[in-house]
Amino acid sequence: MHGCFITFEGGEGAGKTTVLAALADHLKEQGYAVLTTREPGGIEIAEKIRNIILTPEHTMMDGRTEALLYAAARRQHLVEKVLPALQAGKIVLCDRFIDSSLAYQGYARGLGIDEVFAINRFAIRDCMPDLTLFFDIDPEKGLNRIAVNKDRERNRLDLEALSFHKQVYEGYQLVVERFSDRIQTIQADQTLEQVENETLLQVSEFLKHHPF
Repeated sequence: MHGCFITFEGGEGAGKTTVLAALADHLKEQGYAVLTTREPGGIEIAEKIRNIILTPEHTMMDGRTEALLYAAARRQHLVEKVLPALQAGKIVLCDRFIDSSLAYQGYARGLGIDEVFAINRFAIRDCMPDLTLFFDIDPEKGLNRIAVNKDRERNRLDLEALSFHKQVYEGYQLVVERFSDRIQTIQADQTLEQVENETLLQVSEFLKHHPF
């Protein structure tokens, strides 16, 4: 039996992490077996790699090093946590996956979307998400949300210039267009309730037409 792999994508401050938790609760209430996780991280090894990548002091990190570390964390997370859950027939909700690398490192860092995709295809082999939700919000609005949220983790990417986050947003637009068969867009500048409702609707429709 194979489960369902759903990933959440978006720029900083898009609210996807909060919505993911709410969606997990809804699906569990409906009787689904659900696993929630995040990238980079989700398991001990990948969380240690996350700390290396996102520690604010690591400003000297080269873009290719960054891309390779993300891919390494992704591989270990996949084989140790995601694939076993899918093989057990669970719905896996993952906060970020391969599309983040394509937008952040491939486009915003200028490494090339195809080049970063190749690195990650090596890491994940053929395990692409069944559905990806892109939380669409203007970068300035997203960063403003971070600024007022005192409880949110501050990391190295949060400290990048606005121009970098605008590049990330442009990168996501290209990724959404390229994988339009898999990626659905959620308007993330609505109220939290509206975003949660739209997300639940999108996922419910997907599960209705893609039983597993």
